[in-house]
Amino acid sequence: MPKFSQKLLVRAKKIKLLLMDVDGVLTDGNIYYLPRPGGGMIETKGFHSRDGLGIRLAHYAQLKTGIITGRSSPVIEFRVKELGIHFLEQNALEKLAPYERIQQAAQVQDEEVCYVGDDIVDLPLLKRVGLAVCVSDGDEFLRRHVHMWTQRRGGRGAVREAIELILTAQGKWDAILKSYLRGDRSLDLKRTDRTA
Repeated sequence: MPKFSQKLLVRAKKIKLLLMDVDGVLTDGNIYYLPRPGGGMIETKGFHSRDGLGIRLAHYAQLKTGIITGRSSPVIEFRVKELGIHFLEQNALEKLAPYERIQQAAQVQDEEVCYVGDDIVDLPLLKRVGLAVCVSDGDEFLRRHVHMWTQRRGGRGAVREAIELILTAQGKWDAILKSYLRGDRSLDLKRTDRTA
């Protein structure tokens, strides 16, 4: 796990809601189209299991989670349901209005929100939230506008890295690790599938 600065830990300690983009953040940014029998295409994406487990651990630690994405896909809806993500806003090329809807529903202030993005469309949120995170392979322009630049790439555990920061700052990460070391079955992640 990377070392986090004290300034970053102070920001992360306040977080109650984790919001994420999808393409380039929860995925590697590639969009795959497969031919549908009889014509048309099926869109598919690949998600990383460590991000999935991270989201489940965030829920276990009482964080709310949500997605704001410019695209719309049944694959995203399936992943949201599978992981129990609390909020989903699709077709959101302009992200501030969906952000404000989620913020109001979650009853949190800006400083209590972390947003993980990867491109310039994410800037309005990254400049507003209490903890702004960009994945390591995100647009270089975002570097001057975020609090954290992950070591991991989008779709390769970057979201998990942000979650580890938040749970470390809140004093919850070590307890989770210790429960796994003990083989403690009381760590109920409410899993609905066999994989994260």
